[in-house]
Amino acid sequence: MTLRERLAVVDDALAPSLELPEVANQAYQELKKSMHQMILDRIDLERLKRLTAEQFKHELALLIQRIIEEERIVLNQSERHNLVLDIQHEMLGFGPLETLLADPTVSDILVNTYAKVYVERRGKLELTDVTFHDNAHLMKIIEKIVSRVGRRVDESSPMVDARLPDGSRVNAIIPPLAVDGPILSIRRFAVNPLTVDNLLAYKSLTPPMVQVLQALGLAKINILISGGTGSGKTTLLNLLSGFIPANERIVTIEDAAELQMRQPHVVRLETRPPNIEGKGEVTQRALVRNALRMRPDRIILGEVRGAEAMDMLQAMNTGHEGSLATIHSNTPRDALARLENMVGMAGANLTPRATRQQICSAVTVVLQVTRLTDGARKLVSLQEITGMEGDVIAMQEIFRFEQTGVNADGKVLGYFCATGVRPRFAERLRLFGAAVAETAFDPDRTFE
Repeated sequence: MTLRERLAVVDDALAPSLELPEVANQAYQELKKSMHQMILDRIDLERLKRLTAEQFKHELALLIQRIIEEERIVLNQSERHNLVLDIQHEMLGFGPLETLLADPTVSDILVNTYAKVYVERRGKLELTDVTFHDNAHLMKIIEKIVSRVGRRVDESSPMVDARLPDGSRVNAIIPPLAVDGPILSIRRFAVNPLTVDNLLAYKSLTPPMVQVLQALGLAKINILISGGTGSGKTTLLNLLSGFIPANERIVTIEDAAELQMRQPHVVRLETRPPNIEGKGEVTQRALVRNALRMRPDRIILGEVRGAEAMDMLQAMNTGHEGSLATIHSNTPRDALARLENMVGMAGANLTPRATRQQICSAVTVVLQVTRLTDGARKLVSLQEITGMEGDVIAMQEIFRFEQTGVNADGKVLGYFCATGVRPRFAERLRLFGAAVAETAFDPDRTFE
């Protein structure tokens, strides 16, 4: 079917229609695809390389207007504007995703094949009206994303982690592993990182907790942040990094670089997957070992998920105090059990007791963050590792969030409080000039 024949269908389908929204959308996708191909046939790619992004947008808009007039496409002003924007996004950005990426209220974008795109807003998932033309169109966008960071995705390597130019984390999985078509997941990267004031306003933690966290950063205490997917581990890690003095050298190690360090002296390292021959892979463990030779004051591990746990514990035990890491886990106790299992992956012939002693010596504080049923994210527990009791790591809770129920609107009810236990690290805080007032640990003070 020629473009002119397609337009005969498009003119009818684009007219306001409550009965046939899918037909109208399909016709619009056809129009956009045809227009895109015509533009590619007409433009001089070599000339466009010499234009700035703004000049290219202007030239593209003029060309689209010319084609609309030549082909006598019946579109109103609003439809023309949307068509120009969509084709600009297709050629310069990430196609249909651009409108969602520009929306600051969207924290996650979940593409379940070409026809269904979900987003998360304020902790809740919702279906959008954004679609791709077909799975081949979605694959083009995925390839454009991953190629910009030197990664690849194909049948021989059907899973990939990447990131967008703004730092947003991307995961894609394609057939044959994804049965129905390509699946794309984007964890948005906040343009303006959340501050202490933001988290206090959201009631994610309390002023006494902030005082203690700030003191922990100044006193170079090793912290492990535990939580589930989307619970706010990275947000809390960014917040804690803000308490590190500006005169210290920080080395960050991640699978896909997403941390937003606020210090001037930061070195960012990122893992590399194997190439098409299965060679050239650089793991987190290799980067941790290399980081030790880079004279770091602190090492920050985006997420501990394997054998690098052994090297991280050794680094924490050999002078790199104040290091931070995150781990997927549901409770602080489970986090230590997972850490123990990961040390076993390193092939070190340590007894369970010796492994726990390593963990006990390296990690002082475990923070547990949780996304509650209403979408709110909270620091629900701050626990201190106090030593070994027989073959068990002893822990004591300093702060906790106590859930009391759920109201009629589904909002979780509860309050923060201290347990009344004075932490053993309080003396270290005093020695580093970061002492916290005793009132911070008063169990009678509650915060809703």
